[in-house]
Amino acid sequence: MASNGRPVGFGEALRYWARLGCISFGGPAGQIAIMHRDLVEDRRWISEERFLHALGYCMLLPGPEAQQLATYVGWLMHGTAGGIAAGTLFVLPSVLLLLALSWAYAAWGGIAPVAAIFRGLQPVVVALVAEALQRISKRALRTPLHVAIAVASFLAIRLAGVPFPVVVAAAAGAGLLLHRLRPDLLEPRASAAPAAGSATSTALRDDDPPAPHTLPSRRREAILLASFAALWFVPYLAIAKGLGGDSLQAVAYRFFTQAAFVTFGGAYAVLAYVTRVAVESLHWLSREQAMAGLALAETTPGPLVMVLQFVAFVAGWNHPGSLGRTGTAITTALATSWATFLPCFLFILVGAPYIERLRGNRQLDAALSCVTASVVGVILDLGLVFATAMAWPTADAGIDRVACTIVIAAFLGLSRLHMPVPAVLAAGGAIGLVRWLSGW
Repeated sequence: MASNGRPVGFGEALRYWARLGCISFGGPAGQIAIMHRDLVEDRRWISEERFLHALGYCMLLPGPEAQQLATYVGWLMHGTAGGIAAGTLFVLPSVLLLLALSWAYAAWGGIAPVAAIFRGLQPVVVALVAEALQRISKRALRTPLHVAIAVASFLAIRLAGVPFPVVVAAAAGAGLLLHRLRPDLLEPRASAAPAAGSATSTALRDDDPPAPHTLPSRRREAILLASFAALWFVPYLAIAKGLGGDSLQAVAYRFFTQAAFVTFGGAYAVLAYVTRVAVESLHWLSREQAMAGLALAETTPGPLVMVLQFVAFVAGWNHPGSLGRTGTAITTALATSWATFLPCFLFILVGAPYIERLRGNRQLDAALSCVTASVVGVILDLGLVFATAMAWPTADAGIDRVACTIVIAAFLGLSRLHMPVPAVLAAGGAIGLVRWLSGW
């Protein structure tokens, strides 16, 4: 295996994070599945227990959980520099790609060949989500109680429309309460044997002593908080001085910073909140344009919350200022992405040392295990949303049998044949382009 019991070099990790940023399709479910396969099973850079512990914490945070998980693992391995590198490279390709696609959408009103390629990617995205369900459920649903929590989470979201933060909070509360009343319900009757060699070939093992950078430090926290404050205020002051405090760029910077701190529940929850404000109150763009942005974000690498960059770009295009249409759109989009992702690094680099300190705390582990179980239900709901949109692209159309066949083939290729994710994605995109060219 890649780690072979040795520390992973920063350059080696940097190359992996750069690659991940280019292939991280499938929304949070697919991205978490890719990281789990790469980091836990193939490269064995981190143990199963540490991966799920980090995932449980990231699921409790506002913002894109997959990007924060990458930041957390990068920080675990190489400290602050590793966390910044992992989190930045996870989103940088999507920032650049979506910027180009947003311009093409705004300037041309539609890009049929690219849309055809993305349509071919959609079945592969559904297959990635299905594989994520298979992988994560095997490890997260350790007891009948965890299965019940997953089912209850799915039904709460799907049938009752319970907000995602409420589902996660309820799962964590259930874990704390059951740990106090019936801890036996949270313990599997028989632990699965570890994979051969995993105890010696995992770079970050469960029993490793804590590295110095993972210990809480008031001095380091003060430096980080001061740095983040400067990284937020300096761009804002530059925007306000150069374009005015009431400019679209300044208003968007403030608005999306607020959204980054209050919008739990992933991209769909964020988009619902942003749509109400940007469409109905501020009239930055139409509801149809917001929906188009979500479609583009779903079929590009990186977190789905990149849809906010699209919203900001179209807002700048629709309401050009002194910089003109393109200049206003690009600066508003980049300011929005900066404001959206900067708090994500703050949550991890400041909060993760305390979460690592509690690793092995049975009460916290009980809560996080229930949160992880609830995530299975959330992923199932997300998978159904994607599958429905893929199988029935329009309300009056019949089921897309070709797309459904691609889902099955992609799932088998990923789960049984262990085909590389980029190869499966490339095949899906090629099929989509062929379908468009042939009118199939």
